[in-house]
Amino acid sequence: MARHALLVGGTRGIGRALAADLLDSGWRVTLASRSTRADDLEAQGAQWHACDASDPDACAGLIQDCEPVDALVICAGPYHRVPFFQETAQGWRSMFENNLDPVFFLAQAVLPGMRQRGWGRILAFSMSNAHKLQANPRVAAHYVAKAGVLALTRTLARIGASRGVTANCISPGFVDSGSSPPEELAQMIPKIPAGRIGSVDEVVAVARFLLSDQAAYVNGADVPVSGAWGL
Repeated sequence: MARHALLVGGTRGIGRALAADLLDSGWRVTLASRSTRADDLEAQGAQWHACDASDPDACAGLIQDCEPVDALVICAGPYHRVPFFQETAQGWRSMFENNLDPVFFLAQAVLPGMRQRGWGRILAFSMSNAHKLQANPRVAAHYVAKAGVLALTRTLARIGASRGVTANCISPGFVDSGSSPPEELAQMIPKIPAGRIGSVDEVVAVARFLLSDQAAYVNGADVPVSGAWGL
C-alpha cells in the first residue's frame, strides 16, 4: 500500500511542489489549508481538507480524519517584517500561532499513530539562519518563532526515535517560491555566497530524501538550503 503524506499549508510554493513530486513518486497525498486549494493536484489524486493549523482542535480532527499518516509535512508559516517598536501584540502572537503552534499541535496528534506503526516522518520548515539565535530587530517575532521550530523538532526527534519515527527541519534561504517579490530576491544575490537564488526543486530534493527510508538514521537535523547564506 502506498505511503500517505499529509502536507499542511502545502497548496503553494515549496509545499505544492513537494506534493506534486510525491504524487509522481506514488505516494498518497492529502493537502490541508485554511481555504486555498490546488485543483491540478486534486485532479491527479490528491485529497484536500480545510484546516486552521493554529487551532489545536482542528489539528487533532485533521489527523483523525487522515490516519494513517506516514509523513507529516508542515509548510504553514506566514512571514512579516515589522520593526521591533512597531510590532503589535497581535502581530507577535500571530507569528507563533501560525509558525510554531501548528508544529506542536499536529505532531502531538500524529506521533502516537506513527510510534504504534513503527514508521513515520515529520518535516518542519524554519529559516536558514535561525540556528544562530542572532539579533533580528526587524523580524523579531518571525525569527524567534522559527528558532522555536528548530528546538521543537529536536524534541520530536527524541520522542520518536526509538519507534522508527524521524523529525527533521529544512531551513530555506532565498528561494524562488513565489513568496517574495522578484526585485527583493534580486537585491539579495550579492549577499549569497553561491551567487544565485535557490530553486524550489532544490528544496524538494532535500525533502524527498528526509521522507525516505534512506534517511532513517537522520533525526533532529536542521538542513539549510541557502547557498551558504546565513551560515
